Parts: sequence; structure tokens; C-alpha cells
Amino acid sequence: MTGLDAWIGRMETSAARLDGWPLAGLRAALDQNEAVQAGTALPPTGQWLYFQPLAPQSRLGADGHPERGGFLPPIELPRRMWAASDMTYHRPICVGDEVEKRSRIANVSSKSGRTGTLAFVTVEHSYLRSGMLMLSETQTLVYRDAPSPGEPPSPPQPAPDGALWSQEVTPDSRLLFRYSAVTFNAHRIHYDEPYARQVEGYPGLVVHGQLTATLLIEAFRKERPKFAVGGFSFRAMRPVFAGTTIHLEGAGDGDGYRLWARDQDGAVIVEAKVRP
Repeated sequence: MTGLDAWIGRMETSAARLDGWPLAGLRAALDQNEAVQAGTALPPTGQWLYFQPLAPQSRLGADGHPERGGFLPPIELPRRMWAASDMTYHRPICVGDEVEKRSRIANVSSKSGRTGTLAFVTVEHSYLRSGMLMLSETQTLVYRDAPSPGEPPSPPQPAPDGALWSQEVTPDSRLLFRYSAVTFNAHRIHYDEPYARQVEGYPGLVVHGQLTATLLIEAFRKERPKFAVGGFSFRAMRPVFAGTTIHLEGAGDGDGYRLWARDQDGAVIVEAKVRP
């Protein structure tokens, strides 16, 4: 865990024309029937469909992620999780746009906790069209040790009372596979159950935190279709596994909304906020 400060400030830039097929694939996976064409605005988490690392097959690690030590620091802890994101929407990004993505490592830190060593990487992303800032996002990645045999799960956080709506969804292995496909995510915990169980110690296939966040914001947009989303943030609280029913809920929070996804036992899986 030494020498990682050298990655702070590292930059990466890429550019692409945003094709329609990833968004069409996401909408199919989510049972949304709206057509996708040039000029269709991306949904609040639609940028995650684009600019994925195109590492050659020979440069993938055993977990399916690109080998460490490129843009991201070479942290050797075996478990990696996209723990949180905070997004601000300045202008709509649309299918057909020529977009430049600029990424910067803002911080790298580590600490020892109840479950062992944890490492945190903060990455700032800016999406620009013709030099104009369209979207800014700060991502937090967490790396941790593999759990010890028999290690109990972290205590659950109970879901809030007072939900104004509640939608149910049960992500299965087909949805996880399709979401991995449209986001070009080869992390094996989402589609390779023997690997998830035997290597990373999970009880089953892990639902992507960003998929749960996407389901949350899409449920919100269905409930409040006239609300203009100016910002969206989420934080993953605990893993959830394929075949588990998730309740997508929310309530007012000042001039915005507080959202959460809970399991059938009432434990919060992902918490989020929407602001105007």
C-alpha cells in the first residue's frame, strides 16, 4: 500500500460518438419500450454505458477487471467495489453526440477497519461536448481484503419509514448478464457463480451496485416524471444477490428526494439522493 500517492493527479482522456445500441440494450434489459434514435437524451446513469476500458483479453485479471496499474493504482487487495457516485447534470447528453471524457485520480487512501485493510480511490470524471461541460461525476472505489472464514456480515441499516412509493424488482442472472454486457463489465462476481462463491466468498451472484442505483433512479422517474433531475448521488451499503427481491422506495427531502433500495428484511442495500 506504499507509493500509491504517485497516482494522485493522474489523468486519462478519451472521446467517442455515443451510439444508440447500449442505451437500447439497457432499455430492453429494464423492460422499457421507448425507441432510441439520434437525439435521444441519456438517462441519469446512461453515461455508464460508454467509455468502458477496452482491455485486450490477455490483459484481464483473474477477476475479469483489466490488470491493475494502468490508470487506476495497482492495489492488490482482492475485492473491488464501486461504492458511491455523485453526479451533477449541467446539460443533456444525447445519442449521436461527440463526447470527450476526462478522468482524474483525485485521492488514494487506506485504513484498517473491522474487516481488515481498506483502500479508497476517488476519481473525478468530466463529460464535455464541444468544450462545454455536460456532466460531472465523482466516483469512489473501495478495495478490501477477502473475508475470513465465518466472518459475519456487517450489521444492516434499517430502511427509513414514510416511503411515498414502493416498487419491487427481482434481479436474476439474466438481468445481471445483460447489464454486464451493455456496460462491458467482465467482473466475474456478476455472472460466474462458482467464481463468486469459491474465490470471492459471496453466497451467490452479486447484483451490480450501479444496476441497483439505475433501478432506483428509474423507479423515481416513473413516480415523478415531471421532476427535472439536476443531481443524483448514491452509496452502496451492503451486497445483494441474484434472486433477491429488492424494494425501490423514496420520500421527500427538502426540494429533492431521498431514495433507498431495501431487501425483504428491511435492510438498506443502496441509499441515494435526487436534487433539482
